[in-house]
Amino acid sequence: MLDIRAIRQQPDVFKAKLKRKKVDPAEIDRLLEADARWRDHLAEVERLKALRNQTSEAIARKKRQGEDASEDIARMREVSDRIQALDEEVRELERQVRDLLLALPNVPHDSVPDGESEDDNPVIKTWGDLPKFSFEPKPHWEIAEALDIVDSERAVKITGSRFVLYKGLGARLERALANFMLDFHVERHGYTEMFPAFIANEESLIGTGNLPKFGDEMFKIEGLPYYLIPTAEVPLTNYYRDEILSADQLPVKFAGYSACFRSEAGSAGKDTRGLIRLHQFQKVELVNLCLPEQSYEVLEQLTREAEAVLEALQLPYRRIEICTGDLGAKDAKKYDIEVWLPAQNRYREISSCTNFEDYQARRANLRFRREERGKPEFVHTLNGSGLAIGRTVAAILENYQQEDGSVLIPRALVPYMGGIERIAKG
Repeated sequence: MLDIRAIRQQPDVFKAKLKRKKVDPAEIDRLLEADARWRDHLAEVERLKALRNQTSEAIARKKRQGEDASEDIARMREVSDRIQALDEEVRELERQVRDLLLALPNVPHDSVPDGESEDDNPVIKTWGDLPKFSFEPKPHWEIAEALDIVDSERAVKITGSRFVLYKGLGARLERALANFMLDFHVERHGYTEMFPAFIANEESLIGTGNLPKFGDEMFKIEGLPYYLIPTAEVPLTNYYRDEILSADQLPVKFAGYSACFRSEAGSAGKDTRGLIRLHQFQKVELVNLCLPEQSYEVLEQLTREAEAVLEALQLPYRRIEICTGDLGAKDAKKYDIEVWLPAQNRYREISSCTNFEDYQARRANLRFRREERGKPEFVHTLNGSGLAIGRTVAAILENYQQEDGSVLIPRALVPYMGGIERIAKG
């Protein structure tokens, strides 16, 4: 959520910044009009309450002196009725202002490149040699089916489309990757391991910016104010919601493994086979809470920490910087890390690393103090996938496939596979 006080002071600045995200400047005007009405009504009700207090004192004084206070009593009744009506209007206007603020996206950082769509995202880094094959590389779903380590057909029977069942060494590979990634970030990068609940309430989803705008992208539990989490970002970012940290507690670094649930609204016909676009997938999520002046340094560090996983697994990747036309509503600045998939002859996203600045912290009321009695400030929040596990499985199957149909296990992962170095038929 943006700072309404800053918008009041510099409306044209916010109009210009949000225009880079294709936001109509009239949205700022509507917000400021509602805000002005709210403040006017609030000032009037406070004036009337002061008048009521003065009248009450006058009535009490007249009664003590044996004077007639009937006119004052009648006037006080009128004032009280007006106060009651105004209080209701103030609450409604305050709700309108909050709803308009919640609907506004974050402003992009000045360094974010302008662009219309993902086609305008610049590539700023590539790593690793692309594998060369003496045979036509197969897509990961064909490899998985031939090795009998993923069963899509029975998953559809049990649940529905866009679900999969891992089995045998496929299930072990998924589990090995989760353990490897958690150990990697805890031991090398100093994260605190977390295992969150897979259900969050509406307040938590408002805090991270998933609600109200993206409700159709999540699975809601019928009859209850709960949702299946789209990512561990939601519970981990809300861990300190409505609390005030001390500056020496920052940065906070959480690494959480969870299942993630997405409705994939609007993705009909995209990636209908394989492990790329599922309603349920597992992920290790990295969440950072830090001092505002450090957040862009932390963004670079966070992105490198996610890339280091791919380097340890010897999987080629590239980093792209997200332009304004492709930047999410919550995002101030974002990098996508894309892993190479040989059968598709293209890079595919495997991690997004984002600085939200204080956008989420304002919604979640997540603050810190620099001094014991200092004024509370909002922290900056960041997150990134470290990594999406299903997509990492897909990348391993395609990059490490052999001509005989087997798949080699990346060397760093062999200890997590109990010494197994290859997945082969049978």
